[in-house]
Amino acid sequence: MITGASSGIGESTARELRRRGWLCVLVARREELLQALAADLDGEYEICDVSDRAAVESMAARVLERHHAIGLLVNNAGIPARGTFLSVHPELIERVMAVNYLGGVWCTRALLPGLEAARGEGGAHVVNLASVAGTVAFAPAGAYAASKHAQVAFSRSLRAALAGSGIRVHTVMPGFVETEAFPQRGVLESRLLRRFVIEPPRVATAIADAVDKDKAEVVVPWFPYRLLAVLQALFPGLISRFAGMSDYRSDRV
Repeated sequence: MITGASSGIGESTARELRRRGWLCVLVARREELLQALAADLDGEYEICDVSDRAAVESMAARVLERHHAIGLLVNNAGIPARGTFLSVHPELIERVMAVNYLGGVWCTRALLPGLEAARGEGGAHVVNLASVAGTVAFAPAGAYAASKHAQVAFSRSLRAALAGSGIRVHTVMPGFVETEAFPQRGVLESRLLRRFVIEPPRVATAIADAVDKDKAEVVVPWFPYRLLAVLQALFPGLISRFAGMSDYRSDRV
């Protein structure tokens, strides 16, 4: 089951997992795109806004009625929030937390019976698609970074809570990825950062490999983002200055 599956990383992940033999249940808000992708992949789809806890519970009940066991949940749904905490609209701060962080919490809780049922059928997996922004504070997207910090904390905590249960939790943290919702090459001001923008299929492969190889945390690509995360922990002031020097183009925010 993949949330945010109608485009970008979610769509690429669905295609990669189908190639590896998974039956995919696609979840997002745009029915026309989901319907076409589900037909192409011989899968299923559900319309749901993952920030709405009641809607998630209703969606999960429908899926579990059809499939008693869920072998893999990919919490991928996410939205951008460009701007500092001082400039971004308050409603967007609330929205990005509700989708990027709480959406994964609600989906995991609602689908837990299916994940538990899959333990005896080869094991179950939860992949939380976080971001390097979850380990490095990026001021030009403060609310987004905060939502991803929360998501990383949720993922690590969930992995510890489910240790030994047969449900494995994986955290995948890509850097800048070019998608419909995140047109990084067009909005990033820094030429240096634009050089490290990657495409969704690379992240999709990392997600599938994390499951197949039981990797707890994956950074995509490793360089330079894992290095930045280490430097953030060791020298937060240095990274703060670097983040302050980076920004989005004012004409594209």
